[in-house]
Amino acid sequence: MEAKNKSRTVADASDRVRDDNDNPRSANGSVALPTRSAEVQRKTRETAVAVALRLDGSGRGEINTGVPFLDHMLDSFARHGFFDVRITATGDLHIDDHHTVEDVGIVLGRAFRQALGDRSGIRRFGNATVPLDEALCTAVVDISGRSYLAYNIEVREERVGNFQTILVHDFMKAMADETGMNLHLNLHAGRNPHHIVEATFKALARAMDQATAVEPRLSGVLSTKGTLS
Repeated sequence: MEAKNKSRTVADASDRVRDDNDNPRSANGSVALPTRSAEVQRKTRETAVAVALRLDGSGRGEINTGVPFLDHMLDSFARHGFFDVRITATGDLHIDDHHTVEDVGIVLGRAFRQALGDRSGIRRFGNATVPLDEALCTAVVDISGRSYLAYNIEVREERVGNFQTILVHDFMKAMADETGMNLHLNLHAGRNPHHIVEATFKALARAMDQATAVEPRLSGVLSTKGTLS
């Protein structure tokens, strides 16, 4: 997957040189950061999930979970967060979608945690309000190392097509827990369940894009405690 850092140049390894202090530099002399990426796999008796994630991407998604509506939402998440994401999953869909949806959230969250490392240099906080026709959703993120989900997304319809809308909560809870982030999701307006869920994923993507971005003025982690773990 091709990628471009949100705030600084990431050079190809073959183009990197060193300065007098042995810091990596790109061919044009700018400081070259390591690619912030992760590959995580998880296999249980219920599912097998693999995620490859690059934070400083171009919004390229390659998603195949066996749950078409989830694929659609995750492709939108990758696109609007400018993350390069490849996800493959197989699961016990003959029972229902729950295990697969939740486990994809677990592994995607672990990939974010791994790609962020000790979280040095990130802006940490992000928020976005996204409309989709009549639906309007806000996501607020704090990648603090502490997990918490405030989920205020009411969808009256039980299903969008064959997808159970209650599973959106399970996905968000799993992702927030494994990333180690504080996530507030609030629905301001909405009638169509597809629009509500899609606006939720897009708002999360935009907020995560802000929170994971590199802050050039920052040295270390954005915390008075000196750690985000």
